[in-house]
Amino acid sequence: MPENVRAYSYADSPLPIGYEQTISQPYIVALMTAALVLSGTERVLEIGTGSGYQAAVLAEIVPEVYTIEIVEALGKRADETLKRLGYRNVHVRVGDGYRGWPEHAPFDAIMLTAAPEKVPQPLVDQLALGGRLVAPVGSEGGLQWLRRYKKTPKGLTEETLEAVRFVPMTGEAQKRE
Repeated sequence: MPENVRAYSYADSPLPIGYEQTISQPYIVALMTAALVLSGTERVLEIGTGSGYQAAVLAEIVPEVYTIEIVEALGKRADETLKRLGYRNVHVRVGDGYRGWPEHAPFDAIMLTAAPEKVPQPLVDQLALGGRLVAPVGSEGGLQWLRRYKKTPKGLTEETLEAVRFVPMTGEAQKRE
């Protein structure tokens, strides 16, 4: 946590981490993690590494976490922090997460921690059959809906979980909206 907000680290509220980004409140991290319905054997893709907090939580449950951060300074800092803390099963990439990480697909679960207007098709394509994708979707006045999708042989099923507020997904996602 940046020094100026470190005193609030244990509060159940989002906090700024620099570069116009935030770390999600613990409740939302827990809700999104639970919504993935992980058994402990999955390969997970996270879009929006931020501080690395969500990736660390996921890494305690599953054997492999791949995470992409578009803000270079945040991605590098998260990678250093995760390595320093001993997370050898988290792989960090700096770049635009819109297209995912195809060379490690398919993923059993995908989590977006930034809000696109709609879920990018390349991420849906990288989701394994039976896989779950959890994302804040939409931008109605800064409000999004946390949704869980499941990939079935007939396509995606969709379930709305609750209203949330996330930073927007940037990069290619913004250009397509």
